[in-house]
Amino acid sequence: MNYIGSKYSILSYIDEVIEDFVKPKKVITFCDMFSGTGVVAKYFKEKGYNIIANDIEYFSYVTLKGIVENSDELKFEKLEKKRIDPFICLNGLNGKKGFIYKNYSLGGTKKGKFKRLYFTDENASKIDAVRLKIEKWKKKKIIDDGEYYYLIACLIEAADKVANTASVYEAFLKEIKKSADKPIRIEPLSLTLKNVKCDIYNEDSKKLIKKINGDILYLDPPYNSRNYDTNYHILETIALYDNPKIKGKTGTRVEDTKRSNYCLKNKAIIELEDLIKNAKFRYILLSYNDEGIIPISEIEKIMKKYGNYKRYEKRHKRFKSDNSKEVKKNYTIEYIHCLEKIIV
Repeated sequence: MNYIGSKYSILSYIDEVIEDFVKPKKVITFCDMFSGTGVVAKYFKEKGYNIIANDIEYFSYVTLKGIVENSDELKFEKLEKKRIDPFICLNGLNGKKGFIYKNYSLGGTKKGKFKRLYFTDENASKIDAVRLKIEKWKKKKIIDDGEYYYLIACLIEAADKVANTASVYEAFLKEIKKSADKPIRIEPLSLTLKNVKCDIYNEDSKKLIKKINGDILYLDPPYNSRNYDTNYHILETIALYDNPKIKGKTGTRVEDTKRSNYCLKNKAIIELEDLIKNAKFRYILLSYNDEGIIPISEIEKIMKKYGNYKRYEKRHKRFKSDNSKEVKKNYTIEYIHCLEKIIV
């Protein structure tokens, strides 16, 4: 998935920092507090860590439940008894003119005030059909919770591949791009079949941090003013499929905002210190780049209050959306701020 701030390309770097700073000698608990699409949590699950993963966005939570929490091979036994292969069935469905079609395709919006071109008519209606079928299976108890979240995660990944956007959903393109014109196809996502404990949450980090504890706390909060709830609002709607009220040209959800304090200059420092202060973890690692809202000096100042501090840095290729026009430089400096906390 095209996901802002994804740490997929620097997983080995994070691992190297942990090996140097933490020097782990046994399987311990790793908490990924702002987990997003779960690439960091999944990586450390593969290494044998017990996992705590959290994200306030529901589509991220669904993905975490589907591809991180599931530790056993999914057999879809009740579907098998009916001689139904879930992926053959889902890919073979005829489209339905549901919420996604009616609000995010040209065919569904051509008579309205806002004509939206997030998906082709065919792909939008197929997304609706697949999502409705998954929900029907769940209500009839033909699939269990693990299978349910897994299939929705697969749908979200597939929908993102054919979205007619410049990587995020704040806007759509005026013409259908090549990748968006391809028929959507639901494919199985890989699972990590490790017998470790995985606890998945969909909570505000400020509240969750007071309820959990462990060994390594990895923090990857938003760096700037761009908010994730508008960047990925359609994926949120596919995950929830709750027929929300929407607004404006882009069709964003009308609801109480999940705007993070980490996106606000006057609140980000306070939010970070509050999290570190309340953390019941011996090691805290914070990923943050050189263009973030919080100055490096402030992060160092905060962390030194609570224990032993060390900073690592690495050049990292800048994220670019498909329609990026102006780029000051093609890289950022990715810092990992490390704290060995003195817990009293």
